[in-house]
Amino acid sequence: MGGDEKDGYYCTVCGGIPPDQIKIKKIVIDRKETGIDRLDWILLDVYRRNFPDDEAITDELVARVRQFNYIPTKKMAEYRAALLREYKMLRPGDIRLLEQQLGKQQEDSRA
Repeated sequence: MGGDEKDGYYCTVCGGIPPDQIKIKKIVIDRKETGIDRLDWILLDVYRRNFPDDEAITDELVARVRQFNYIPTKKMAEYRAALLREYKMLRPGDIRLLEQQLGKQQEDSRA
């Protein structure tokens, strides 16, 4: 991996994103596997905020996902359902694992 914090990191072979920096998770939306950038981080951050109900959770998930990903207007209902489904599949063990993985990734990016 080449680069630095100021200019960003890149693959020294192809010039693209280094494989260890890819943060895309694939989920099924409308029966199609779809990559969502930074989904683990988004799920964990929304989980930590303790929103009161499914509607508030889903609104926040969609708002955050849209910061890093395109969501087609015609597929909004499908994205909302899929994101809430992923959120509800989180278990306490998953939360701890995500916290550890994301913490390690942050430490590695600083090193």
